[in-house]
Parts: sequence; structure tokens; C-alpha cells
Amino acid sequence: MQRSSLARFAWLSIAAAIFTIGLKGLAYLLTGSVGLLSDALESLVNLAGALMALAMLSLAARPPDEAHAYGHSKAEYFSSGVEGALITIAAISIGAAATNRLLHPQPITQPGLGLTVSIIASAINFGVAMVLRDAGRRHNSITLEANAKHLFTDVLTSVAVLGGVALVALTGWLWLDPIIALIVAANIARMGIPLLTRSANGLLDAGLPEADMAKVRSVLDRYADNEGIQYHALRTRQAAARSFISVHILVPGRWSVQHGHHLLERIEADIRNAIPNTTVFTHLEPLEDAVSWHDQTLERDGERLETPPAGFAEESARQKFF
Repeated sequence: MQRSSLARFAWLSIAAAIFTIGLKGLAYLLTGSVGLLSDALESLVNLAGALMALAMLSLAARPPDEAHAYGHSKAEYFSSGVEGALITIAAISIGAAATNRLLHPQPITQPGLGLTVSIIASAINFGVAMVLRDAGRRHNSITLEANAKHLFTDVLTSVAVLGGVALVALTGWLWLDPIIALIVAANIARMGIPLLTRSANGLLDAGLPEADMAKVRSVLDRYADNEGIQYHALRTRQAAARSFISVHILVPGRWSVQHGHHLLERIEADIRNAIPNTTVFTHLEPLEDAVSWHDQTLERDGERLETPPAGFAEESARQKFF
């Protein structure tokens, strides 16, 4: 599926948010429950998050251009970051409203009708969240995963709130309503903060997960064992659905350019097969040249090129750097 087609899932989330805002707002007006008010507020955040997701998915789907040669896929991190921030803000808002209601208790009216309306809204959110979660995992979209997580927090909020409203109606304990709202606020914050962290890591060019790194090393180690080559300066980064991998391959200096190039093509193809949707950059270097071992760090400013010392070829053949 093309990344541009993922926008339809954002439209689904927008439609669900608008519908559930109306239902939950009605439930609050019917009951006066601060718990149901917190539920309605979170749906407003859902709508804002879904609109942001639509904008960023559309941007991320744009092809590379002259100003963005590596594409626009990292735009998804802005969406997930905003989503995480909105979740956290919602938690703070709910906590403030619940604290005020705890200090100034109010009775709940028409709980039966309010609960029915809220249950319908929760069922809609749960169904949409399942669709978004599966689509996010299938297409490696952090935006859809974030939106799904947000909807799941909404469902958890609704379940807790519904239980609280029912208990208040049965027991008459008005303090239960704001207490449950405070618990819900804490749980929402717990889910929003890790999302912010993941988004920040993506914007800071965090490397691939260890499971993917193991696949890359497995490919490179196989060639090192079978072809007598070595490698170093292995660097990776994740940009939403796309991965970027660069590595320096050291081969015997007597090889022809054609021989070395053919080897690099095979290595790149095997890495792409191991980790789909990956761009691989390789750099060919001679094993016998001392300078080949000076480029394992990002910065090389001010380095002076040296002539390989006597006996370096024999020594380098006994070394293996990974």
C-alpha cells in the first residue's frame, strides 16, 4: 500500500472523534458527571490528534524532492509527538476538573441514559482503535499507532468512568466520580509520556532496534566469513516507516572496482531483503590502506592522510574490526 493511502485511516479517526464528541457531550449534559466530562474532553483531543495525523500522513507520503532528498517520512514523528502532548494535556485538564468536583461534590442525574449513550461511543472508539492499530503495525506507521493508542486510552477512560457513574448511582457516594476521574487522568498521562519519548527519539535519529541490528550484522558477518572482507562504521537511523543504514566495507586492495562494486550490490540487496523499506549506503575501502581505519567516527576534521606503514598489509590481514 502506498503511504498516501494511509490518510483514509486518519479520516476514519476524524469521523469517529466527531461522532463520539457529540455522544459523550450529550452524556455529560444528561448526568452532570465530571467523569463523563473528562471522557468528552478526551474525545476533543482525539479529534485534534486525528486532524494532525491526516496532515502529517499527507506530508510524509510526498516523494523526495530537491530540498528533501531523503523524503518526508519523519513528518510522522511530529504527529505522534503532538498526539503524545495532547494526551498529556488531556490528563492534566481531567485532573483539574476532577479535583474541583472532589472539593465541590454534585449529584449525578439520569445515570442510566447517560451510561447508554457513553457505552455506544466507547464501542465506536474501540472498533476504530483496533482498525488503526492493525494498520499502523502492518504499514509501520507511528502516526496510526499513536492515534490508535490515543483511542485505546479513550476506551479505558470510558470504562472507568462508566463504572464510577454506576457506583455513584448505586451507592450515592459522590466522591467516587472525581476519584475515578483522577485515576483515569494518571493512566492517560502514563500512556502519553512514552509516546512523546518515542517521537523525540525518532526526531533525534535514533538507531534501529536491536532485533533489526542483529539482522544487519548477520548479513555482514556472513560476507566477512565467506568473502574475506571486513566492515566498520555501521550506522543506522529510523525515519518512521523507512530505515537508513550505512557501512564501510573493506576488501583486498588487489580487487578490481567491478569486483568490489558487485560485492556491495549483493550486500545491499541482502540487507534490504532482511529489513524491508530500507535505504542502504555502502563505502568501499582497501584493507591494506591505513587511512581506511581512520573513518570509524563521524568527524574527521583536521586529519592528516598517512602513508601505510611497512608491514601494515600483513598486520591488517590478522585484524578484524566490527
